[in-house]
Amino acid sequence: MFPNGFVWGAGSSSYQVEGAAKADGRGDSVWDALCRQEGTIYHGHNGDVACDHYNRYREDVALMKDMGLHAYRYSVAWPRVMPAGVGPVNKAGLDFYDRLTDELLAAGITPWVTLFHWDMPTAAYLNGGWLNRDSSHWFAAYTGAVVDRLSDRVRHWITINEPQIYIGLGHWEGKHAPGIKLPFEQALLAGHHTMMAHGRAVQVIRAAAKKPPQVGWAPVGRVEYPASESQADIDAARASTMSVDKKNFWSNTWFGDAAIFGQYPEDGLRLFGSEAPRPQPGDMELIAQKLDFYGLNIYSGGRVKAGADGTAVPVWLEQGHARNALSWAVAPESLRWGPRFIAERYKLPVLITENGMSNLDWVHADGAVHDPQRIDYTRRYLLELHKAVADGADIRGYFHWSIMDNFEWAEGYKDRFGLIHVDFATLKRTLKDSAHWYAEVIASNGGVLATPHAGLDRSLFVYEGAAV
Repeated sequence: MFPNGFVWGAGSSSYQVEGAAKADGRGDSVWDALCRQEGTIYHGHNGDVACDHYNRYREDVALMKDMGLHAYRYSVAWPRVMPAGVGPVNKAGLDFYDRLTDELLAAGITPWVTLFHWDMPTAAYLNGGWLNRDSSHWFAAYTGAVVDRLSDRVRHWITINEPQIYIGLGHWEGKHAPGIKLPFEQALLAGHHTMMAHGRAVQVIRAAAKKPPQVGWAPVGRVEYPASESQADIDAARASTMSVDKKNFWSNTWFGDAAIFGQYPEDGLRLFGSEAPRPQPGDMELIAQKLDFYGLNIYSGGRVKAGADGTAVPVWLEQGHARNALSWAVAPESLRWGPRFIAERYKLPVLITENGMSNLDWVHADGAVHDPQRIDYTRRYLLELHKAVADGADIRGYFHWSIMDNFEWAEGYKDRFGLIHVDFATLKRTLKDSAHWYAEVIASNGGVLATPHAGLDRSLFVYEGAAV
């Protein structure tokens, strides 16, 4: 059993599920623009319709209620609220989030609002985007509009989601929106400005919220986990997880130390040298605003052991090791050690704001969607998360990614992460076996995890009357 008050939820993001790309005054986003570029997205898919959550949110909330979710993490689309990135607020856009929030509350589901999940307005990008130092002020104004409308009912706020990805993959590698390949120095500067935006957003929430807020953020959790429980292996894994040892953006501490300690880590500054940002007076104080929780998005990890000198040495996974449909290694241990290492370093309550797997799901001949791999994956990860709690880490909740199959960025619609199956031709929703199982996990506060096959009716393994 998890601690009393543990939050069980699921999440989504605006561009991945909403659709209605041109409805009610919504502006263009960098993801709309990238999807129009030939060859950037699998089979030319886009988010114009996505799951049509914008129009079907009542149906979706009813399914969440059936699952017994405590909380739903959704993101607000900046271009739906401020189509030009700055300036006039689009009332019709905010009205949607008003309706969604009310529907959730009526169903007994707590809304957790993410302010930025990658969909910057194209107009703001064309005005310099995150390379423009003024971008933090634009984001603060947008945050103010959302907080003014929703904070009489919303108490839980997440500023930004995964800066490692939208800066690293979007501005440096060019695989995600806005699809550019900046020199490393400029990409680091864009990251610095995005962290300033995070800081200003926290300030706005605390100053303007109508109900006492709980504020956090949701970076990628890059995890190296120990090959054994020897102290040497644990120490090596911790040091590796908390290091900046490569010139890329896959780091916990480059962003985390800035947000919590108000400084970039010394190893990163040494490695990046003259390419590192040169903060202006007050920048780091602005970035390091007080947070109430630390969100972590963890899917996989790497196994390491202590070498002769005590530093981490990779322990390569065995041939044929389990992988998901995106070929990410299944590494349940990452959900024990990642949250534990973060909690130890930053002394904040931790929530798992994303965890899940892409699977090859389809509607079976019996009309159901059987996804035993997702059930097994999630059970293994949650058991490891429970170990982190037993180790003494302050873990407050778990949000499964994602509530439904959706637009999976550059992978289009070929990868399915959802607890709810979406037929993208008809938009019909079907609760997968994993959704029914997750409902039992929630109802038992994790107690059902102790039984490997709990929640799996043997009829799930019968095909046209013949037992499998």
